[in-house]
Amino acid sequence: MNPINVIKVGGGVVEDAAALSRLLSDFAVLPGAKVLVHGGGRSATRMAERLGVETRMVGGRRITDAAMLDIVTMVYGGLVNKQVVAGLQQQGLNAVGLTGADMNIIRSHRRPLRDGIDYGWVGDVDHVDNNALRRLIDDGFVPVIAPLTHDGQGHILNTNADTIASEVACALARDCDVTLTFCFEKRGVLRDADDESSAISVIDASAFQRLQAEGIVSGGMIPKLENAFAALRRGVREVVITRADHLDGEGGTRIVASV
Repeated sequence: MNPINVIKVGGGVVEDAAALSRLLSDFAVLPGAKVLVHGGGRSATRMAERLGVETRMVGGRRITDAAMLDIVTMVYGGLVNKQVVAGLQQQGLNAVGLTGADMNIIRSHRRPLRDGIDYGWVGDVDHVDNNALRRLIDDGFVPVIAPLTHDGQGHILNTNADTIASEVACALARDCDVTLTFCFEKRGVLRDADDESSAISVIDASAFQRLQAEGIVSGGMIPKLENAFAALRRGVREVVITRADHLDGEGGTRIVASV
C-alpha cells in the first residue's frame, strides 16, 4: 500500500515564526505523500481579546458560541491555514488549504450536552471522505487541514485538531500505509518529565499498561496514548509522539500494536 504521513502540529508551533519555519522545512523533506493538520487556539484567543469576545474554556475545551465561531473560522480557516500553505509553497510543495467543509471532506455533528455543558458549535466527527483526500494527494497536492468541519446543514463546527488528525489517518488507512505523528512540546513520552533525554523509544499495548501502573504515564498523556492505540486498531500502522523539530525521526516515541 502507498505510504502516507499524517502530521498534526499544535498552535504553539504554527504561531511561532521560527518554529513554524523549521517545521515546514522538515515536513517538506519527508518522503512520500503527506497531510498536515494544524491547530491555532492561541491565535484565536488573542483575536477574541482584540474583538472584545470572551474566551470560555471547560476542561481545556473551547466553548464555541456564535461570536467565537466567527473568530475560529477566520483564524483557523483563514489566517493560520493560509500562512501554513504559503510557507509550504515556499518549500516547493503544492499545498492546498482546507476545512472539513471543502470538498465535503469531514462531516460532523454538533456535540450534545456533556455533563450538562453546552459546548456550542463544536463538532464530533462522523465521516472523513478518504477518496476526496486521495484524489488531491494522487494529483500531487499536499492537504493542509484546519480544525473546522461541517454538519451538512450549512453550519461550520469547531473541531479538535488531534481528533481530526486521528480521523483523517484512520480514513486513509483503509487503503494506505499510514503513520500518524503528533507534534508537541516534549521529545516524546518521557520516563522523567524533567529529562528530555528520557524519551521512551517504543510503547506497545503491554508496555502502556505497565507504564501506567508504575505512574510513569499519567495525566493528559493517558488519553493521548489511548487515542493512539485506538488509531492502531483502526488500521493506522504506527503513531509517533515527538517534538515538532524532530520530524526527521530523531528521538520521539513510536506507538505500535506489538513489538
